[in-house]
Amino acid sequence: MSAATATLTPADLQGADAPIPLRAHLRHTGALVRRNLLWIRQDPESMFDAILFPVVFTLLFVYVFGGSIGQSLGGGQEAYVQYVVPGLLAMTGMNMAQGVGTGFNQDFNSGVMDRFRSLPIGRGSVLFAKIAVELMRMLFATGVLVIVAVLVGFDITSWPGLAASVGLSAAFGFALMWVFITLGVTMKSAQSVQAMGFLVLMPLQFGSSIFAPTASMPGWLRGFTEFNPLSALADAARGLMIGGPVAHGLWVTLAWSVGLTAVMAPISIHKFRTKS
Repeated sequence: MSAATATLTPADLQGADAPIPLRAHLRHTGALVRRNLLWIRQDPESMFDAILFPVVFTLLFVYVFGGSIGQSLGGGQEAYVQYVVPGLLAMTGMNMAQGVGTGFNQDFNSGVMDRFRSLPIGRGSVLFAKIAVELMRMLFATGVLVIVAVLVGFDITSWPGLAASVGLSAAFGFALMWVFITLGVTMKSAQSVQAMGFLVLMPLQFGSSIFAPTASMPGWLRGFTEFNPLSALADAARGLMIGGPVAHGLWVTLAWSVGLTAVMAPISIHKFRTKS
């Protein structure tokens, strides 16, 4: 018996479309979270992105670009470490969000979602369980990133600021997950979801203040970075972790997070309910 069905009681067996109380929703969500965690346990390779992403990006940008960009910051590699690590932390939630879309698409194509639809469980439980597990993966990736950052010389000057930055990144990642759920439900293959995610995320990542200051960028690109939510998120994380302006980046990030969730969550839920 699967984890998704193990906690269902006879009282739950009322039909898939019957109203389900909140307590049952929470129980179903918990069972599905356990199912997803067991899947990760059986397939540990699925955690490679959470482990390797922070290691590879941190080492790559610190040791390849750190010296030259650090000089433009008025220091050297040490100055660049302090600059880039908060940006990488801000980017973690965005990269983990893509896993929700590919995971949903794979579940639909493998028939798992058909099985879920035949069970008397809350439809929202499937969505929120997947999001909860991806947020756990994001926290794991953040922990790996912080360890690697400290090893390469990052100085954590404010632990509360670090915690606030992680929370802000999680809020923005949560909002992006609804975008990728929509892609995962509507696109035909996991490869298509990954390709679309690459086309969307790469310009957002490199057209921002995550990796380098925007002052030396062409005027048209600086205009793009000013409206790029990743720039606001990275700037807010830097302010929280190492000191500097916080308010503007904080409110812009929260506005984007709330706006994306308000628009995309209903669309994702509708697409999920009506997908044939």
